[in-house]
Amino acid sequence: MDLNTVLDVRDARRQEPWRAGDAWLGGGTYLFSEPQPHLRRLVDLSRMGWEPIRTLPDGSVEIAATCTIAQLSRFGRSLGAAAAPLVEQCCRAFLASFKIWNMATVGGNLCNALPAGPMISLTAGLDGECLLRAQDGSVRRVKAADFVTGAGRKDLAEGELLRSVTIPARSWRCRTAFRQASLYGLGRSGALVTGTLDPVDGSLAVTLTAATRRPFRLWFALPPDRAGLHAAIASAVGESDWFDDIHGLPAWRRHMAFHLAEQVRRDLTRDGVR
Repeated sequence: MDLNTVLDVRDARRQEPWRAGDAWLGGGTYLFSEPQPHLRRLVDLSRMGWEPIRTLPDGSVEIAATCTIAQLSRFGRSLGAAAAPLVEQCCRAFLASFKIWNMATVGGNLCNALPAGPMISLTAGLDGECLLRAQDGSVRRVKAADFVTGAGRKDLAEGELLRSVTIPARSWRCRTAFRQASLYGLGRSGALVTGTLDPVDGSLAVTLTAATRRPFRLWFALPPDRAGLHAAIASAVGESDWFDDIHGLPAWRRHMAFHLAEQVRRDLTRDGVR
């Protein structure tokens, strides 16, 4: 779609003051999908030269905000880590064609903050950490599970940039489980639940997305039983936290989230026996 209110496109490598009507341009799959009448200038990140994915000395993996879904999928399929299957599962949860895969970015999916964003599911589920950079050059770090604060809302100040998401080495050693539900085949996720079981201390994390307005990552020092998991979800997720749109009513999303979370728990613990 033409953005007829945009008057200028700036290379992000040029340091210029941020002003009202500016927006970061990554892959552009959302920006060009619908009218953006409030925008006047796009700040293009495509020439920043960030390495899409790199493994750090401590074994953690840094995913650049400009990394495309196609690049992430290839990385996940070549990775020998226990948690690697979750990468491809979340990439496949996109309601998108191969053309979108080659343009859409990990950072864009996070910053859109849609409940069904599968990169939110992936990074929150693997306990990722977002690196944010302000216009004055200062940086701060926010857990991926806390970055999205609601449907379309995120912890991002005016002009602040999501630079990357880092997945810790320990998360890659976890066994994982994945469950997704939609109202129709190949449809947008109505509920998506991931789980990780830490081989070091036996802790279990269950992360709810798509069914809820924001991610909910529940961590258990020891895997709970069915009743314990149900009680934890009911306590953490309030009635107003269940999302409501044409892809699923709140009552259905709630039911599916509980159902899928129990499947994830059983997958990883064999009904509580590690």
